[in-house]
Amino acid sequence: MSVERVNPADLSPPTGFSHAVVATGSRVVFLAGQTALDADGKVVGETLEEQFERALGNLLAALEAAGGTPADLARVTVYATDVADYRRRAPQLGGIWRRLAGCDYPAMAVVGIVRLWDERALVELDGFAVLP
Repeated sequence: MSVERVNPADLSPPTGFSHAVVATGSRVVFLAGQTALDADGKVVGETLEEQFERALGNLLAALEAAGGTPADLARVTVYATDVADYRRRAPQLGGIWRRLAGCDYPAMAVVGIVRLWDERALVELDGFAVLP
């Protein structure tokens, strides 16, 4: 797979995301929304950081099971029940992202929502990857 991250100089500099990702490969993996569920289907973690780390870990586990790596991610959407809190905690969340997924950012968006399927969930991530 080849990936080109495109960040035009006339757009605001991206922080923790890429404005566009051009990916070519032979397989596309669509990743279902992942929250902070443990193996028993229970939401774990009380804080946004704890839940974000588990949700991202779950997303990456699904990607790995499909044969991919974090570098293969082309697009990720984050659904947050409290966008203001997400913005306040962005430095910590960015640190979690870099530790688990590295610094090659996919195209990303954060979307504020009223609630998630499981009422205890604070955040959900979904996306897709392009594999070689």
